[in-house]
Amino acid sequence: MDPQHLSQDEFFDRLGELFNRRKGSDHGAIYLTQKRLTYAQDCPRPAVDNPFPDLKPGKPMPVIIRASNGKSKRERAEKVKLSTIVQPHDLEGFYTRYADVCKAGMAALKPRDRSKRKAKARKKKAAS
Repeated sequence: MDPQHLSQDEFFDRLGELFNRRKGSDHGAIYLTQKRLTYAQDCPRPAVDNPFPDLKPGKPMPVIIRASNGKSKRERAEKVKLSTIVQPHDLEGFYTRYADVCKAGMAALKPRDRSKRKAKARKKKAAS
């Protein structure tokens, strides 16, 4: 595993901490992204008949999962960036555990206050 990427166990531990840290504050975001990990050296040069060789790879590709707390340079809080690589044969078990960690982290979220938007809509409707 690449030294800049965490193992799956470390990733889940740190992701849980990130969600728990989020519970203490009243606002903020956690960004979760995933994409297929392609390697430039594994893809041959584009041929005239196949300009996108990575669309049909010869073998299953790993997936990179990233998480960030969305803090910018302007904010005083520390930006946290996590990433891990999941091999194709480990995906099912990974996503099961990933869903459990995300559900546990989202359990404490409060629903958005939409009363202002509804009041504006009623006021606009009454004015028409």
